[in-house]
Amino acid sequence: MSNGADFQDIQRRMEGAINAFRNDLASLRTGRASSNLLDPIQVQAYGSAMPLNQVATVSVPEPRMISVSVWDKSMVNAVDRAIRESNLGFNPIMDGTTLRIPLPELNEQRRKELAKIAHTYAENARVAVRHVRRDAMDALKKAEKDGDVGQDDVRAQSERVQKMTDETITSVDGLLAEKQAEIMQV
Repeated sequence: MSNGADFQDIQRRMEGAINAFRNDLASLRTGRASSNLLDPIQVQAYGSAMPLNQVATVSVPEPRMISVSVWDKSMVNAVDRAIRESNLGFNPIMDGTTLRIPLPELNEQRRKELAKIAHTYAENARVAVRHVRRDAMDALKKAEKDGDVGQDDVRAQSERVQKMTDETITSVDGLLAEKQAEIMQV
């Protein structure tokens, strides 16, 4: 016998949408260097694709410079190739087992493109949150139809689900506003 909405599951799924959104935003390049920019890069190492952070240390010694210290000397060329082929627009400078990646200034057009991409990521997160809400509302309607939950409980739980949805979407909007301000900052 069901008692309506599983609020822990709803909360977990909404937080999952927020975390996925945060990861998407972290991959967007702003005017400042960040080691997160290289997170999506996979390196062909030892016969398989591995995340860059498993074959090298990524650091940010200066605001517009990323440093990648490769642990295994034989992997330097593979790491260099992976960074160049990543479509992130980076051109590493090789210095022994260290790759230095200078970040050029973003021009106005590129800033606007990145802001649009951030907006798209935010909309995807909002849609994911709304899907969670829809699933919860469907479960409530089914429980009411099956006679497991009374009408008053359904109304109260529906309001709670809506409140959770509103709070999560407000959080998405806040993260988007922060990222857009960061992107547009010269």
